[in-house]
Amino acid sequence: MNSKSDHETEKEKKLTISNTFGESLEDYELSNDIDQRGHPYPKKIQNKKNGILKNIEVNHGTLENSIQGDVDLADILGANWPKRAGPAAMILNNKSRAVPESNIIKDPVLKTASPVSTKIETEEFPRFTTADYLTLAEIPGTELAIGSLVEVSNSGVCEDSYGVIRWIGISPEVPKNVLVGIEVEDESNLKNVFTSDGRHNGVRLFTCHEGRAVFVPANMCKADRRFADADTNNIINKVSNNQSKKFGVTDCPAVYGSVPPLEIRNLDELASICGKFKGIQGHHNSCYLDATLFSMFTFTSVFDSILYRHPGPQDIRNYSEVQKVLRDEIVNPLRKNVFVRSDRVMKLRKLLDQLSSVSGLTCEEKDPEEFLNSLLSQIMRVEPFLKLSSGQDSYFYQLFVEKDEKLTFPSVQQLFEQSFHSSDIKLKEVPSCFIIQMPRFGKNYKMYPRIRPSQTLDVTDIIENSPRQCSICGGLAEYECRDCFGSLQTESVLESTAFCPKCLKTFHSHAKRTKHVTKKIDIPKDFRIMADHMAVPRLYMELFAVVCIETSHYVAFVKSGSGPDAPWCFFDSMADRKGEQNGYNIPEITCVPEITQWLTKEGARSINETSTNDKVLPEHAKRIFCDAYMCLYQSTDIMMYH
Repeated sequence: MNSKSDHETEKEKKLTISNTFGESLEDYELSNDIDQRGHPYPKKIQNKKNGILKNIEVNHGTLENSIQGDVDLADILGANWPKRAGPAAMILNNKSRAVPESNIIKDPVLKTASPVSTKIETEEFPRFTTADYLTLAEIPGTELAIGSLVEVSNSGVCEDSYGVIRWIGISPEVPKNVLVGIEVEDESNLKNVFTSDGRHNGVRLFTCHEGRAVFVPANMCKADRRFADADTNNIINKVSNNQSKKFGVTDCPAVYGSVPPLEIRNLDELASICGKFKGIQGHHNSCYLDATLFSMFTFTSVFDSILYRHPGPQDIRNYSEVQKVLRDEIVNPLRKNVFVRSDRVMKLRKLLDQLSSVSGLTCEEKDPEEFLNSLLSQIMRVEPFLKLSSGQDSYFYQLFVEKDEKLTFPSVQQLFEQSFHSSDIKLKEVPSCFIIQMPRFGKNYKMYPRIRPSQTLDVTDIIENSPRQCSICGGLAEYECRDCFGSLQTESVLESTAFCPKCLKTFHSHAKRTKHVTKKIDIPKDFRIMADHMAVPRLYMELFAVVCIETSHYVAFVKSGSGPDAPWCFFDSMADRKGEQNGYNIPEITCVPEITQWLTKEGARSINETSTNDKVLPEHAKRIFCDAYMCLYQSTDIMMYH
């Protein structure tokens, strides 16, 4: 270090040096986490008062040298300065990272006057790689991190924009500033701002749709006020009032404890909970999740084990946090107050987005199976509902069938049996819940223009080693012939493949069936003893919800109770809207008493024959017959044991 004169020594004063973020370097320490280039992340020391480099004495001579030219921070902070400054050292000392002269940008000219724009035009565009960018986990000095919902203030150039942080770091162009990459909700306010698909200067830093990525200085980002945390008692009223303005309702408090599903016994009781601002409020492409959650929890307890199972050693660290948000802030308020505000759902969406491999759950269009895979499989580790004879387990079943031109208006039961027969698989046991995806590909192509959701699903003939009826005499079947599929006019097409020994011999004596291959059915010994004294029972599951899609928007028909006479309702999380971009959606529950009749064979046949054109079908009939995406069935007997 430079020697000091007596005059300089007498004039020594305690000086403080501020870093780029306006925070003290002593307020930070090195964490155990490192970024992709091996740099440790800065971690703010708790309970430190705001300040900058306290108790560090710097003489005027050194300060003057730093003003006149570059100065090594070791002269100011001591030999141990890199450890004290962490990654901020690169910002504070431009000597710590050499930049080739060819890469130095001279006289940059901004393309637009917008402070949000970071695109710089030069005569020779610099060639950078991801290695030239320093990645950070959070914006130093704030609580904002990757995944945080933010609003970008744009100083009057255009309206504020909202989005989610996808990248934080330091660019080689401006090494003294923290740059934040944001995927915005709506590009309509970004007409005068440079946007991309997640690239900065041609370098891929994250991925999103074209026109949705902006890169802004850190000081232009602040937490999205629409999703302020309302959990603490000191600010709950203030936040609730703010959310009221943002989402058009008074409050949506968390509800703790155990709240049973709604019990609806008749149409009058169902009508009392219908109307606007009922159900789950949608926000920014959340309809896939809203419709699925409403179907899963409003009127049935088949999924309630998810809400109450205690964490085990196999569960992720955030298991209890996700469970509490789902139970206390979504399911319980839905069952008690018949309303869930969208900021409560956003908390769950953020957790799913951060903790699972399914990305974009906070802002992108998704399908129900993506949400179910994220929640049930990856985070809550729910035991799969379906255990297949092939050794595979699953949470839902996709119908794969070859189109039968003879079927103009098939039922789910018919397609279900065709799919299981063609794949030659069975279930090892009766599931408590059976989620069936319709035979459609993408959001547009449908194999059949209309499908009737069967009110009950007969699963007797797809259960492995389960007692079956002879398709001819009704006695205990001991043989199965797959070649006889559909050979008899029975209610269940798969039923025609089961025979007792006597009927098997008689039926296959015909010349056309002599080459059929049969297989013996493994019958439980206990049932074989009782077979002569009781009828072979059939196993049925009950339809309780149908999730539908039309032009990328999901809605749901949900049965408000158990039994054939329970009334149905229709739910749309975005039935109406108040305001434009910064407005809010209005969810609505509608009573649809006609559904019960429409789903019967006679009712469906009548409406199908009288309304051959989809445009003249009643609105709700069109949605449930033409737009069915996923049918949910439950076994009221089995669900009691799960």
